[in-house]
Amino acid sequence: MTRILIADKFPVTGIEALRTSGAEVVSDPSLRDEALLAALAQHDPEVLVVRSTRVTAVHLAAAPSLSLVIRAGAGVNTIDLETASERGIYVANCPGKNSVAVAELAFAHLLSLDRALVEGAKDLEGGRWNKKKYSKARGVLGRRLGLLGLGGIGRAMIPRAQAFGMEVVAWSRSLSPERAAAFGVEYAPSPVELARNCDVLSIHLALNEATRHVVDRTVLEALPDGALVINTSRGDVVDQAALAAAVEAKGLRAGLDVFANEPSGAEGSLDPGIFALPGVQGTHHIGASTEQAQQAVADEVVRIVESYLSRGEVPNCVNLAVSTPATHLLVVRHADRVGVLAAVLECIRGAGLNVQEMENQVFEGHLAASARIQLTGEPSRRLVEAIESLDDVLAVAVKEV
Repeated sequence: MTRILIADKFPVTGIEALRTSGAEVVSDPSLRDEALLAALAQHDPEVLVVRSTRVTAVHLAAAPSLSLVIRAGAGVNTIDLETASERGIYVANCPGKNSVAVAELAFAHLLSLDRALVEGAKDLEGGRWNKKKYSKARGVLGRRLGLLGLGGIGRAMIPRAQAFGMEVVAWSRSLSPERAAAFGVEYAPSPVELARNCDVLSIHLALNEATRHVVDRTVLEALPDGALVINTSRGDVVDQAALAAAVEAKGLRAGLDVFANEPSGAEGSLDPGIFALPGVQGTHHIGASTEQAQQAVADEVVRIVESYLSRGEVPNCVNLAVSTPATHLLVVRHADRVGVLAAVLECIRGAGLNVQEMENQVFEGHLAASARIQLTGEPSRRLVEAIESLDDVLAVAVKEV
């Protein structure tokens, strides 16, 4: 029976669905750090499901049977992908399933900043009435929303902005003027040009080395005075020190669901830091935390697990090689009998060639099959003849890849 360890909050319906598929499921949303390490060693699961829990090289080595880690969310920056790849462990995520929820929160920050709802509510809570101050708001009709990143969440922002009468301009590495036009938005050639041409900058980028601190001093200085900055992606996409300086120097206002040095636990204390500045409001990294989004993510986790268990295929896998060193494709048509492929692979091993990828397709009637084997070098004529001479091999062909 397949063992699955769920180390974060996960809907009961998802747990029941995994158990219905025949898996043994252990769920403990409190697992972190040493506790997660102990649970992995104790249960030795084949599948680990996490949300925000960090999975390090030590965790990946703690369970010999571990072969699949699923992030029940869009990003995978909390998982050691390099070590997972070295150990042959699949890593998958659930992209797009929480896009609407995050877009809703981003737009909530936008409207709240424009109307100073958080500051006004704090004053009322403290017994202060200041209608004169809070009657001042620009409104969002006709203002320009700049989307930094146009993945699922960025695209979900477009109809919401248009419903409020906003103009939308966007930048992403893969965006072209033609694609921008198809989405009904204006194209910006760079993050700096995007900042120069918007009143609200909403950030929707995955975190990697190319995007770390992409919203830096130069981008922030390009924004007009009093502009809004909203980040619901990852804290380190923004240079937080530069943002704090721009808030004070340019009167920028910011709505942050994510931020630098964000606590990893569900509860605790923190240095308010940037949130102590006037005009900065925060939420507790809750962009994806709606019942609708969590159910959609749970359904996707179940789909990934069922695909892996039934067919050995991992949807949304993020750490498979995009390309390999293979130079030649060896196609072997053969009788569908025991031992044929083993003999073929033994010949390849003897020739000192490495197999990169292999696929074996069986024909109707189960009498014949065709193996497609990608190799790291050109098979010699001697190797081809050796394979052709094997019992039950019907034909051999070699192609460059």
